[in-house]
Amino acid sequence: MERREFITLLAGAAVAWPFAAGAQQPPIPVVGLLDQRSPDELADRVRGFRQGLRETGFVEGQNVAIDYRWAENKLDRLPDLAADLVRRQVAVIVATSGVNPTLAAKAATTTIPVVFIVADDPVKLGLVANLARPAGNLTGVNFFSEELGAKRLELLRELVPGATRVAVLVSPANPNYAETTISEVGTSAHSMGLQTQILKASTISEINAAFATFAGARPDALFVGHDPFFNSRRTQLVQLAARYAVPASYSARDFAEAGGLMSYGANIAEAWRQAGSYAGSILKGVKPADLPVVQSNKFELVINNQTATMLSLAVPPSLLAIADEVIE
Repeated sequence: MERREFITLLAGAAVAWPFAAGAQQPPIPVVGLLDQRSPDELADRVRGFRQGLRETGFVEGQNVAIDYRWAENKLDRLPDLAADLVRRQVAVIVATSGVNPTLAAKAATTTIPVVFIVADDPVKLGLVANLARPAGNLTGVNFFSEELGAKRLELLRELVPGATRVAVLVSPANPNYAETTISEVGTSAHSMGLQTQILKASTISEINAAFATFAGARPDALFVGHDPFFNSRRTQLVQLAARYAVPASYSARDFAEAGGLMSYGANIAEAWRQAGSYAGSILKGVKPADLPVVQSNKFELVINNQTATMLSLAVPPSLLAIADEVIE
């Protein structure tokens, strides 16, 4: 190679090297997941969320990162955790355990998209302008149904036809859920001629104290209101219901799978998958205002026949016929 050609080659390489050095891969987007509970008993739901992301082309650790924030059932931590995600400038925040994380995320940012999963009416909560056109930086999944509590009480009465007094357990830490449950169940119970006893618990010790009242006057049945805290304490609730031999109805299949008598409600793992799918759509550039709130339209009935036998209850054929699953 002649000297002139060699110098020309070096000059070209010198020009190309800075471009090669600067041609780094862009940073992968980060999704912030905010939940009021701990991750210990949510593995199946997190899997559902990751599945939703995968369906839109995003795989954790490859082209998206997930920054998890767990409040460990300490609701006062939620504002700080939400603010931390905002400081990190995540691409989207997903609030997965109802009203409290969603309100914390909403208060923390008006620009970062927020995908929620709530069981109450998001319009009534002030989260969106309307379901079809959210009109802000929030959208998500809603499994609210005005008839859900009444229907679950009706199913419980069918399983325990001799019941006249039903205890209703709610958490005052989630007043929206508590008020909705008390209103729905109270109205339905009155039409059925049932007496109701309202019990409130938002800590482990308060759950124990609520069940301890059954030692003196045990109700004929127990209606456990929907609440993320109750879901995180489902093993405790199911074991206490067994100890006091109280037929109990719950809001999600997790309880029946843990040994609870009966559950009726939306498929929450599916709601997490849908939230993951929405997060993926937003990462692709879709605005949350253009994503209508997804409403769950299928509710599943799960009956634990082993628990029914333990309680000396014969599950009516009419319930067995409509059950989505019977655990033997």
